[in-house]
Amino acid sequence: MADTPELEILQENLPKLTRMNSVLRFAIGDDEGYTIDARDGKAALVEDGSIEPDCTIKVSRENMVKLINGDMDPMLAYTLGRIKVQGDMGVAMKLVKAIAS
Repeated sequence: MADTPELEILQENLPKLTRMNSVLRFAIGDDEGYTIDARDGKAALVEDGSIEPDCTIKVSRENMVKLINGDMDPMLAYTLGRIKVQGDMGVAMKLVKAIAS
């Protein structure tokens, strides 16, 4: 994985995600994305596609950075269609709580 602004932000915020007990994927475009394995009390970026996610959040690169930084309200972004959620909505709600802390 090449270092990009969104990757750096994800890595900085991994400790916030340790209690999610889920696998989450941020899908950026058709082939790009980041998968976070936040099971067993730890959170780590894993090779995209190596684990089936419980929840996938489709988002633009710019909006992903805003979301993780807390500069975008996740519920409003979802309502306005700036992010789309596939899979377990409960995992998406856990993410909202995790990034708010």
